[in-house]
Amino acid sequence: MNSLTDISHPIEAELKEFQKRFKASMKSKVPLLDRISYYIVQRKGKQVRPMFVFLSAKMIAPVNESTYIAASLIELLHTATLVHDDVVDDAHIRRGFFSLNALWKNKIAVLVGDFLFMKGFLLALENDEFDLIHIVSKAVTDMSEGELLQIEKSRKLNITEEVYFEIIRQKTASLIAAACSAGTASISDDKSVIKKMNDFGTYAGMAFQIKDDLFDYGYNNIGKPTGIDIKEKKLTLPLIHALSQSTSSERKEILRLIRKKSDKKKTQKTIVDFVTQNGGMVYAQEKMIEFQKKSLDLIADIPESPSKKAMVELVRFIVDRKH
Repeated sequence: MNSLTDISHPIEAELKEFQKRFKASMKSKVPLLDRISYYIVQRKGKQVRPMFVFLSAKMIAPVNESTYIAASLIELLHTATLVHDDVVDDAHIRRGFFSLNALWKNKIAVLVGDFLFMKGFLLALENDEFDLIHIVSKAVTDMSEGELLQIEKSRKLNITEEVYFEIIRQKTASLIAAACSAGTASISDDKSVIKKMNDFGTYAGMAFQIKDDLFDYGYNNIGKPTGIDIKEKKLTLPLIHALSQSTSSERKEILRLIRKKSDKKKTQKTIVDFVTQNGGMVYAQEKMIEFQKKSLDLIADIPESPSKKAMVELVRFIVDRKH
C-alpha cells in the first residue's frame, strides 16, 4: 500500500502552498488565538480532505486561486468540527496530542471552533466564492443532522442498516463529498461533473467511515478492539448486521449488556466475539469494498493522468489503512 506522502506526489507543490495559506488564514490579533492556532497547525492530521480538493480539481484542469480557497475552507471547517467534537465527547486526546478542551477548557475550545468556522466562510465571502459557500453550508448542515440522528437512535438502540448508512452519509461522507465537489467547482461550471464528483466523494466517505467502525472491533494492524463505540452505545454496521443474524433471545441479551454494562471490558469482549461469530466483520468489510468500487466506477471515464492515478490510490488507501 502506498503511503499518503507517495499518493500526494502529483499535488506536492499545491499542498505546500496550501499549508502556508492555511496557516495565514488562522491569523488573529488575539495572542491566545494565535497560540492555539499554532498548536493546531503543529498537530495537523493526514490532510486527506485537502488532498481530495486538489486531486478532484487537477484530474480535470490546472489548479487555480479558487482551488486554494476551497481547500482552506474545507480544512478550516473540518478542524472546527473536530474541536467541537472533542468538547461534545469530552475527549482529551486527539491524534496522540492533548485536545484543545483538555488544555484550554471547553469554553475556549467552543469559541475557537466558532472562530475557525467563520474564518472559513469569511475567506470564501471575501473572494466572492458563493458556490463554495453553498457546497460547504450543505455539508455542515448534514454533519450536524447526522450526529444528532446517531445520538437519538443510540438512546433507543434501534438503528437499522438503512439508518446507519444515512448517519454515516451525513456525519462523515458529506464533508469528503464537499471536498470533491468544491475542488471540481473551483475549475468547472459543469453541474453534472460537480454532481458526479460529489457522489464520488460520498461513496469514498462511506467506505472511510465503515473502516473506522471496523477498527472498534479489532480490524487493525494489532488486532486489538478499542471498544469505544460499544462503550458509547453506538450501533455500527458490524454490530447491526450481527444482531440481524441472531436469535431474539441473543439480541435481547446483547442489547441489555450494551444498555447496562457497555463500559465493562468483559462486556466489550462479549460483544466483539458475538459480532465476529455472527459475520458482522465480514459483512461490513464487503459493504466497505462495495462503496469503494462505486466511487472508483464514477471516475473511470476521466482521462488517465498522475492526478487520477493518485485519486484512485487515495480511495484504496482509505480502505487499506491500518489506523
